[in-house]
Parts: sequence; C-alpha cells; structure tokens
Amino acid sequence: MPKKQLEQQLEALDTLRQAGPTPASSEALRKALGNRNNYYVGKAAKVAADLVLTGLIPDLLTALGRFFTDPGKSDPQCWAKNAIVQALADLGHADSASFLRGLRHVQMEPVWGGQSDTAGPLRARCALALVQCRDLSDSVLLSHLIEVLTDQDKTVRVEAARAIGRIDRPESALLLRLRALVGDPEPEVLGACFSALLAIEGERSITFVTRFLDDPDEAIMGEAALALGMTHDDGAFKILKDHWERRHADVLLSAIALTNLPEALDFLIDQVAADSLSALEALASARITAEIRTRIAAAVESTGNPRLRAAFEKR
Repeated sequence: MPKKQLEQQLEALDTLRQAGPTPASSEALRKALGNRNNYYVGKAAKVAADLVLTGLIPDLLTALGRFFTDPGKSDPQCWAKNAIVQALADLGHADSASFLRGLRHVQMEPVWGGQSDTAGPLRARCALALVQCRDLSDSVLLSHLIEVLTDQDKTVRVEAARAIGRIDRPESALLLRLRALVGDPEPEVLGACFSALLAIEGERSITFVTRFLDDPDEAIMGEAALALGMTHDDGAFKILKDHWERRHADVLLSAIALTNLPEALDFLIDQVAADSLSALEALASARITAEIRTRIAAAVESTGNPRLRAAFEKR
C-alpha cells in the first residue's frame, strides 16, 4: 500500500473512533480488518476494541488466523497479531483456542547477523488473555502457563508470572515459589513472581519473599523490597525498615514509601529531617496529602541544606 494511501486510511480510522459505535463504523471496520496491510489491520483492531464493538469478534478472529499464514511476510514484527489479540482480550473474548495458538507461536525474522524471534510480546499477551477463558480448567490453564514461565523472552516470563498470580489456587503459589527459588537472569521476572505470590497468599508469603532481601544482588533485593512495599502491610514495613537500618539501600526507602502507611511516612520524614536526600526522593513514590507535604517542607527547612531545599522545590 502506498505510504500516502496508508496515511489517509489511518486518518479515516481515527475519524471512525471519534464518530463512536455506529452501524456505519462497524461496517467500515469490518472491511478494514480484511485488508492485507498488517499495520492498518492492527490499528483497525484497536479502534474496534476502543468502540467496544463485540459484534466484530468473528472478523477479528478471521483476521488473526490470516496473519498466522506465512507470518514473517504477512505480519512482520507481529503488529497485527499483537493488536488483534489485545482487542479480543479487551472485548472479553473467552474462547481459548486463538490465545493458545498465539501462546505457542514463534516467529523468526532476519536481523543483523542472524534471526530473532519477534513473537515474544504476542505470547505475553496471550498468557494474560488466557486467564479470562472459562473453557479451560485451572489445572489445564496452569499446565500451559508453566511452559511459558520458562520462555526465552523475559517479557513472556514476566507476564506468565502475572497470569499465574491471577489464578487463586495453592498450585499457583507453589509454581511461583519454585520459579523464584530456581532464580532468573532477569530480576524483573523474580519481581513479577514475588508480586504474584503476595497477591495469592498475602501475609503467608511475606516471610518467603523477605529472604530475598538478603540477596547479594541488589537488583533482586530491590524487586523483593518493592513487592513487599506494594502489600501496604504493617509487618512488611517493619521488615523493610529493619533491613534498611542494616543495609541502607535507597530502594528500601522507596519500598517503605510504597506502603503508604502513616508510620512509614513518619519514618521517611524523620530521615529527611536528618538530611537524607534519598528519603526525600523516596517520598515521591508515596501518596502525598497537603498535610504531609507541609511536614516534608518543614523537615527540609530544618536541615538548612540548600541542595535538599532545591530538590524539594522541584517537586
């Protein structure tokens, strides 16, 4: 498709979005989904989801199937498949077949010096989308997700952990514990496991995640700290405070701020008054009320530190 023509058609899709869900827009999008241009079809799928046109789900499924044929040529970078899968998920499509197909899809495309798999984001989207599919039992769903929990693509592993965290079963927690214990070269994956585990088990998993605060790798320690902070749990705050007093890592202060507990904010404000720029920066992660901001300002002023005052005034 010539560039100028594509630009015009993309502008027409924006016009359809602004017009809202009408029979005419549904028909125009149905036609757009049959186009050969993968970028254009991806944009049409996004507009269909934005307008909540559930009647176009069959057309989205047809288009998705078409881009699995000779995918390297029909859909380089998986642009169309990514957008269509996301649109189907957003529209509440709950039949697992298409998502399972995407979960297994590997698309090798030429790059400088060899080939690279471009389907990682697609597998990641499909992992999350499968959680809403009620035609799969929890055990069958977990059997699919455990495979991509060891995917070569970091993003897929992260989203697989998040997906498992949405399945409230004891088996889910055990899988996440095992994955965390085995380790991962990417700390972000472990962070996703920690957060998902805490979402399933709550206080019962705080002790397990706490052990990773002693990891010599500061990135892993940081992921555990932030996951604990997001629990907003008083016990987690006390653990984070205790570890900060021993390790003084800035990420522990950020995690403390994430708890948004009154005693946590009191502690950070005391650190600001003791001339801690790190504590001031950590407070950016907290929900700051007018009253708290006034207290922070007073703490900053009490230090007489112009650098601290300048940092506060920038916020």
